[in-house]
Amino acid sequence: QVQLVESGGGLVQAGGSLRLSCAASGRTRSVYAMGWFRRAPGKEREFVAAISASGDWTYYQESVKGRFTISRENAKNTAYLQMNSLKPEDTAVYYCAGGSVVVQTPSGYDYWGQGTQVTVSS
Repeated sequence: QVQLVESGGGLVQAGGSLRLSCAASGRTRSVYAMGWFRRAPGKEREFVAAISASGDWTYYQESVKGRFTISRENAKNTAYLQMNSLKPEDTAVYYCAGGSVVVQTPSGYDYWGQGTQVTVSS
């Protein structure tokens, strides 16, 4: 089993920045891809960003390109989501996910964190 724990969420004003962290523990060798998803109130969970094991491949939802950056430190079994120029529409619970392939659909991931709230005020 793999456990994922997110941290770094909070309240920030529009235009501000936050960095989310996702620490993995357990059988981390089974986790190749890491992804971030989010769920806003009343909406379905949506893909935000994903990264391959080596970090060579990254993917982003169109609305966050140029503002968010996904990265990982394999030595620390940790993935990050740096979020800049935040907008009120970025308000959501952000979830970290781990799996064997880099995909943009939630069903492609085997492990999930509990989520961390990000609130962007206008």
